[in-house]
Amino acid sequence: MKPLVEYALRLGDDGLVLGQQLSEWCGHSPMLEIDLALANIGLDLIGQSSHFLKLAGDTEGEGRDADVLAFHRDVLDFRNALLVEQPNGDFAQTIARQFLFSNWQELLMRELMRSHDATLSAIAGKAVKEVVYHARFANEWMVRLGDGTEESRNRIIAGLEWMWRFVDELFAVDATVEELIVRGVAVDPRLLRAEWDARIAQALAEATLEAPKPRRAASGGRSGHHSEHLGHLLTEMQFLPRAYPGVAW
Repeated sequence: MKPLVEYALRLGDDGLVLGQQLSEWCGHSPMLEIDLALANIGLDLIGQSSHFLKLAGDTEGEGRDADVLAFHRDVLDFRNALLVEQPNGDFAQTIARQFLFSNWQELLMRELMRSHDATLSAIAGKAVKEVVYHARFANEWMVRLGDGTEESRNRIIAGLEWMWRFVDELFAVDATVEELIVRGVAVDPRLLRAEWDARIAQALAEATLEAPKPRRAASGGRSGHHSEHLGHLLTEMQFLPRAYPGVAW
């Protein structure tokens, strides 16, 4: 597979999977304001995903458009990070996942605007404006939950404990990304870690929380090795296109 195809799939799958996760909160959020906010964040992510997947399909040149890549690939073909496929759990667990991911994605999109690939740069330029809001939303709720009631505090601590082991994968670099970094196409995520750590530490301090203790990192999503959660998600997300192939609304 061409490196740019692989890279675009990773970026697209991150947004697609997390957007699908957030859509499950529609009608189930703690309050109307949160219902609308999570729905809008999900739509932003799916919109970003459609552009990245279109780039992957166009670069691949095998006739697969964004819809085919989203709805007609099997679980082993997905390249999203393990973090985004973790279950919603309760509201605090969802916020913990969003907090860790959106702060990373904002930094990534900011740097991706400098990509030597014009399409990647353009997608990132639009996406970063959206992701700034996503990160601010998640950061504010981290403070509300961490510095709120005993119940909310315990729940957000549990959410962070669940999600923390998936963070390191966001900053990992393999041969595919290394090649694109050298060409000035991809962002070197290792260079984002110090700023991400500082942002997370500041938000946690405002929330009167401590970062979970280091633990063995979980990885494999970028190479197609996923948890059982992704399979369940894709079964629901892909049902209609697979049951009625070629149908147009």
